Parts: sequence; structure tokens; C-alpha cells
Amino acid sequence: MTTIPRIISVDDHVVEPPDLWTSRLPRRFLDRGPRIVRQKGRLQMPGGWREDPDGDWADVWLYDDLVTPLMKLSAAVGFDDVGFGAVTFDDIRPGCWKQAERLADMDANHMEASLCFPNTLPRFCGQAFMERDDKELALLCVRAYNDWMIDEWCAGPARGRLIPLTMVPLWDADLAAEEVRRCAAKGSHAVTFSENPHPLGLPSIHSGAWDPFFAACEETGTVVCLHIGSSSSMPGTSPDAPFIISSTLTFQNAMGSMLDFIFSGTLARFPGLTLAYSEGQVGWMPYVMERADKLWHERSDNSFGTDLPEPPTSYIRGRVYGCIFDDETGLANRDVIGMDQICFETDYPHADSTYPDSAGVAARICDKAGLDDAEIYKLLRGNAIRAFGLERYGIAA
Repeated sequence: MTTIPRIISVDDHVVEPPDLWTSRLPRRFLDRGPRIVRQKGRLQMPGGWREDPDGDWADVWLYDDLVTPLMKLSAAVGFDDVGFGAVTFDDIRPGCWKQAERLADMDANHMEASLCFPNTLPRFCGQAFMERDDKELALLCVRAYNDWMIDEWCAGPARGRLIPLTMVPLWDADLAAEEVRRCAAKGSHAVTFSENPHPLGLPSIHSGAWDPFFAACEETGTVVCLHIGSSSSMPGTSPDAPFIISSTLTFQNAMGSMLDFIFSGTLARFPGLTLAYSEGQVGWMPYVMERADKLWHERSDNSFGTDLPEPPTSYIRGRVYGCIFDDETGLANRDVIGMDQICFETDYPHADSTYPDSAGVAARICDKAGLDDAEIYKLLRGNAIRAFGLERYGIAA
């Protein structure tokens, strides 16, 4: 059996605690800002909720016009059956939202450190705040979340174990840059952002509109983390295709996003910018890298719409990190991708999570791919330490 070092997961999630916003927002916003109410009702798919005295109990987030029940899928660990049911905080595993219990679950799962994305209310990069009309309140909500993430979730006994991952006001690139700098000054050097802002009704990566934000990330050494689904869209083939097709194709979001960042010239303009893709796996990368380089060499007079000064793959090494939890194909092609570019995740507490057997899963896929000790170390912790500069949190290389 392969010897597995303590894991650093670059993609987990935290269920936002009920008082996160009510304990931080100005009093005048408490009846409109995010708050939890417990009520009986029924799910109205997709993701809606209707009060019903004959329904099931659930904890429900209210925020202006938004009504979002706490979903079992957002806190799936510990449930024998995982479906689209609504639950209460009493139903879910405490490690989903309580620091001490999360650290205990990490110990049981052979983990040293974890980077946690937002979960239920904000969604993966704070889309819920962007979608509300009152941007004053939305900005306060973003900042409150970030202060909680840095000052509470990742503080005290969690320092060096829970790594800060903050969000930005997506509706304004200058405000986003300001928030990156504010959070970096407080100790956060990773930010969640949309894999593709265009489906959100925002400027595309090709527009240049995000350059102030990317400049702030480069300046502060802040990694841009791009989670599958952070564009609020998922790939599919037809409206009547089963969900398993979309789930199989999720990597397409990461694939398209990486090409956007390369061919928009963003990575060329910001040579110190680092990207990290979460839950997109990496088995797709070898062909895309090959195809992109071949087309770049074939172009003439900008006929393909690109004037990149260097081949596309030259912008990947040391700057674009993929993330896997069970991608045996990706590991088999690690020499093409670059073993230094692949990180590991446990996806706690989602349905895909390898908890509580992440070490066993890692051992099996590493053995099958024939990774040596140095490669195993890189995958399970070394690459994450380098990509996110985790030495600053006291994590030893």
C-alpha cells in the first residue's frame, strides 16, 4: 500500500452558519439581509421553496427576494441517502459548519489543510449577491462573509489548517480589486471567481473589463479559484437528456475557461497571475493543450483571432492548476499535463466527497497510475503549498 502524506485539499466547502450575516450587518439591514428561518414546506424544483404546514421542516435562507432552503446535497456527508431534500442545521453533520468539528473530521480523514468555497446561500463565487438589486447591501454581505472567513473560520486553532478563500463583488471590477487588496491585507490570498462570467450577464474574460481585478490579484499574490458551476451554468446535450450526461461533462466548463484565460491574453498580460480549477479534473488537458498549440502554430495574420506571443501551453506551467479527486486518466497522462500542475481535493461535505476515506482513495489511484513517492507528495500536498503560498500559514513543505 502506498504511503500517503497528510492531504491538503484545495476544494472543500463550508455551510454558512445561521448567524454569519445577522451578527455582522448594520441593524438597519437585519430584516432584509441573509437570515435563517425554520419552517415547514416543500421543495419547488429547481431549488425553490414553498411554505406548507403539511410539509417537512427545513432551515431556509431569506435575503430580500431570495428564498433558499438548506439542501442535503450541500451537506451530504453522513447521510445514507443523498437526494434533493431540504434539511435543518440539526440534521447535518456539525463539521459542515462548525470549526472544531470540521478540524476533527479533517483529522479523521488524514487531512492537514483545506480550502473552503462558499456553499448554500452565496453559491460558489457569490452569485447571489450579484443578482440582488440593492448593491449597498450586497457589498456589505460580501465583506461580512470575507471577515467571517478570515477572522473566525480560519482563525485560532484553524490557522494553518483552514485556508482563507474569499469572494468579491462580481458586479464591479474596481470594487472587486479593492476587496482583493483589503482581504490580502487581512491574510487571504485566494479568491473565488466565476469560471465564465458571461453567462452571469457580466463582461467576458475577453473584454478586458476584469483587468483591474486581475491586476490586484497579481499584485497581492492572490490565486484566482474557479469552481465548476460558478458560471451558474452546466454543460448538456438536450433538454430531455438525463442529469448523468451533464454530470459527466462538467469538465467542459473548466476546459472552456482555461482557453478563455489563455486566448484572451489575460495570462500574457498578467505574468504573475495564478489560476486554480476546482472539481474539473484534468484528463481533458493533454488533448486541449496539443490542439491549442497546433492551431497557434498554424495561424497567420491573426486569422484565428489570436496574437499570443508564445504558444498557449507556455502559459500553463506553474500558473494553471487542475484539481482531481479520482481522475485516473489524468494521472496516467501526468507527464503531458505536468505533474507539478495537479492538486487533490476531498470535496467535503458534498455528495462527491471522498470523506472519510480520502487517504484510501488517494492510495488506490496513485498505485494504479504508478506514481512514485515524489509524485504522490506533489499531488497530495506539495503542489498546493507552492500554488497557494501556504508557507505563509506555517505549513511545512
